[in-house]
Amino acid sequence: MIISVASGKGGTGKTTVATNLALSIKDGQFLDCDVEEPNANIFLKAKIKDIDDVTVSIPEVDKKKCDYCGKCSDFCAYNALAVVPKNVLVFPELCHSCGGCELVCPKNAIKWNTRIVGKVEHGTINKIDFFHGILNIGEMQAIPVIKQLKRKIDNKNNVIIDAPPGTTCPVIESIKDSDYCILVTEPTPFGLHDLKLAVEVVKHMYILYGVVINRDGIGNKDVEKYCKDQKIPILLKIPERKEIAQLYSKGIAFTNNNFEWTEMFGLLFNKIQEEVSK
Repeated sequence: MIISVASGKGGTGKTTVATNLALSIKDGQFLDCDVEEPNANIFLKAKIKDIDDVTVSIPEVDKKKCDYCGKCSDFCAYNALAVVPKNVLVFPELCHSCGGCELVCPKNAIKWNTRIVGKVEHGTINKIDFFHGILNIGEMQAIPVIKQLKRKIDNKNNVIIDAPPGTTCPVIESIKDSDYCILVTEPTPFGLHDLKLAVEVVKHMYILYGVVINRDGIGNKDVEKYCKDQKIPILLKIPERKEIAQLYSKGIAFTNNNFEWTEMFGLLFNKIQEEVSK
């Protein structure tokens, strides 16, 4: 079973929920798909053993064949190619490696090179198989790293995916093919606004979902009212507590310090299993 953990905005406690859930299950795979700023291993503390580069293909123009007709740049929706007098400029960071420029080139002047855009690291902690992706600084596209990261999924295992925040393309790629998506929010006007955006995404993707309210006790009850009106299950409430915040600031998952929370996250997992099995 693949469970993704997402949120409409950053800072709601998405990684807190994902890591504590994984530590409560105590086996399976964990994928940190927030490749622009992966931080799950601060709490899991897996020992990294393997590192794989992530590469993408970029076009190179054979200037002996090219007649500078401009069809490649006209075709490219991402402006990764520009034809100027007696030259074709390639902007690697904008290229999506779709291959369209090669298809439309009448002179067969396009060939391909590869470049490294990030890496995928692998390690273990107890029985948890941990993977995270790291996008190189300055790169614009997280999708290639997320795709390579998700190729590590073994469908025989329980898999927890820590998705990036928001509702953009990297989130879509991360939660795609999930059996269930946990949406983490805070009981504030901002939390509710961005929860509504996240709900629309998972509904459009036909993924089963439920809500975890983090920092329960601050703000107001509008999130609970919204969930009740929309018949969205509230899976768990994590209260606003000084002890939890102190452990978080030290990079300690609170399930490691409190058996009660280990049980609570275990029940959360069982609840999701039952819902998926239906």
